[in-house]
Amino acid sequence: MTNDDTTAGAVAGPGGTPPGPSAVRPGDTPPAGRPGGTPSPADAVLPPELAGAASTLFGDRLDLAAAYAELLATDGVVRGLIGPREAPRIWDRHLLNCAAVAERIPDGAAVLDVGSGAGLPGLVLAIARPDLTVTLIEPLARRTSFLVEAVQGLGLAKTVRVFRGRAEEAAAGDASAEPLRGDVVTARAVAPLDRLAAWCLPLAVRGGRLVALKGASAAEEIAEHAAAVARLGGGEPTVHRCGEGVLDAPTTVVEVVRERMVEPARRPAAKKSRGGRSRRR
Repeated sequence: MTNDDTTAGAVAGPGGTPPGPSAVRPGDTPPAGRPGGTPSPADAVLPPELAGAASTLFGDRLDLAAAYAELLATDGVVRGLIGPREAPRIWDRHLLNCAAVAERIPDGAAVLDVGSGAGLPGLVLAIARPDLTVTLIEPLARRTSFLVEAVQGLGLAKTVRVFRGRAEEAAAGDASAEPLRGDVVTARAVAPLDRLAAWCLPLAVRGGRLVALKGASAAEEIAEHAAAVARLGGGEPTVHRCGEGVLDAPTTVVEVVRERMVEPARRPAAKKSRGGRSRRR
């Protein structure tokens, strides 16, 4: 996770709080065209065979989910946040896949979504679960610009805020912002479990959880990285399948509870040479 965009203006969260070491204003990044013509809102239409699952997962906020789907299929494609081939599959591969994860999140939880990108899964969870407060953590300016506009356009500003910066910056805080902490930290297709735990566990309160959306290799990742997760203060990772009985292909998530508060490793102190200058081994 690197922040290679330039610094922008202020982003307001719930209550007008300006989160993050840097932030963006809606419209900072102008939309760029894409080859092959203008995206069509028709790509975001809910397929009839998915209507039952969508109604179950979004309830009376299904219209809001549909508005977000249209935003992804149009502006999201134009800005390069969603690939053109993904637009017709927004409901099954993205919205429903993410919404199913809501069953693993306690009532009224504070959720931090790391590497939010186009808002997956953070914005989807905020739509499906109005009881949650959600912070979307994303380092890239063009993505945070889209997220700010989406939050405002969907009327979610009371429960959702955007933090422009890396997960490490969010966890550390600075002179102008307190460190961010959440009951649940989510991430989707961001990194292998060891790196993901290093970024996300410091954002969770003690007893809080990392909930990472993973694929078929979840068990293999756990076997490979469980020791690294333990060193970072995490408990034994567990695999859960969300949306069983609702989705044809349930969502696989790996959960890790933050059992211990582990301080980040410190660099060794520099030793002085005989000439008085500091040097490192």
